[in-house]
Amino acid sequence: MKSSVSPYIIRFILITIAFVMVLFSALFSNNLAARLRSEEQKRMEIWAEATRRLANAQSGEDIDFYLNIIENNTTIPVYMTNADGLCILNRNVPVGTDVQKKVDRLKQEQQPITVRIGRNTVQYIYYENSTLLTLLTWFPYINLAVVLLFMAVALLFVFTMQEAEQDRVWAGLSKETAHQLGTPISSLNAWQEILRSTYPDDKMIPEMDADLKRLTTIADRFSKVGSTPELAPTDLHAVLNDTILYMRKRTSGRVQILFRHLSAQAGTPAPTAQTEHAPAPNVMANTALLSWVIENLLRNAVDAMGGTGTVTITLHSDNPPATRLYIDITDTGKGIPRRDWHRIFLPGYTTKERGWGMGLSLSRRIINTYHHGRIYVLRSSTIPPSGTTFRIELQCIKADL
Repeated sequence: MKSSVSPYIIRFILITIAFVMVLFSALFSNNLAARLRSEEQKRMEIWAEATRRLANAQSGEDIDFYLNIIENNTTIPVYMTNADGLCILNRNVPVGTDVQKKVDRLKQEQQPITVRIGRNTVQYIYYENSTLLTLLTWFPYINLAVVLLFMAVALLFVFTMQEAEQDRVWAGLSKETAHQLGTPISSLNAWQEILRSTYPDDKMIPEMDADLKRLTTIADRFSKVGSTPELAPTDLHAVLNDTILYMRKRTSGRVQILFRHLSAQAGTPAPTAQTEHAPAPNVMANTALLSWVIENLLRNAVDAMGGTGTVTITLHSDNPPATRLYIDITDTGKGIPRRDWHRIFLPGYTTKERGWGMGLSLSRRIINTYHHGRIYVLRSSTIPPSGTTFRIELQCIKADL
């Protein structure tokens, strides 16, 4: 029988158990430290009394017992001062320690143990925690740090495995989609040849041929997901130009797609409805997959605008010598809440009623993993005038734009 317990609940239970263990360990260690601190205080009081009796011992009195008590203290640092606060004796203190400075600090932290020697002489004893007590005091924090580090590594491993599993699922789904598209595409190609031979002058046949080629390209794109695609020097301006021309023919006339190419040396030209012809630095890219990402962002922009508005694609680079190319896709849609800027790239996340949440996740995989670039939300506002700008960063293989 399949368990109905959510993995998130199991993860929460495990984290709770870990924190309870750390809390119990901290309380237990603090209790031990408190008891050890009390025992050390009693030992120091006995040590002070032995010191007093040794100083006041009469001639012929057996002082071996007092000496044993004093000599047996090998762990607790002790400082003895005179009535003026000057350190006159220390024990178990590391060599090189500024004992007077240490005594002055201890005066602010504890009440000294008073030792009366004779009628008119008073001395004071200050002491620090032993090494064992210090380690025991720090143990809960060290234990907490170790547990948190272990949990962080475990969670990172779990998240990495989950992400890898999601990638395998999406890759498998993409390849299966390409496989399923292959059969009807082959059949449509055959029917098209029959139509071409029967109606050689029909004006619709070239349009059908263009759409069949597009379906073949789409199937090829899906087949490349999950495997390492071949990258080649690519004219990014040409890729954007072809993709925009294709999308304009298949987008409502109420949507205007503008394209502008900004030179690093020249000023900023005004966007126009026609593409601007200018040389672009080449990038190492797979044209089929890169154009897929641009198409997906354009479709999302059109959906965000409700089928009416303006989409502006801007191609530009950083300051010369240019090392990176930027593609900014800006719409006049409803915008994306700030909290969702990263979530929209997660597999399965979608705001569409019939969406799979696959497009942006695959786009990020194509740009980040295959092209070693970045794709992210540059800016977005849900307050009119609203809109969103997605940015794609790619590495140039030329020195300048």
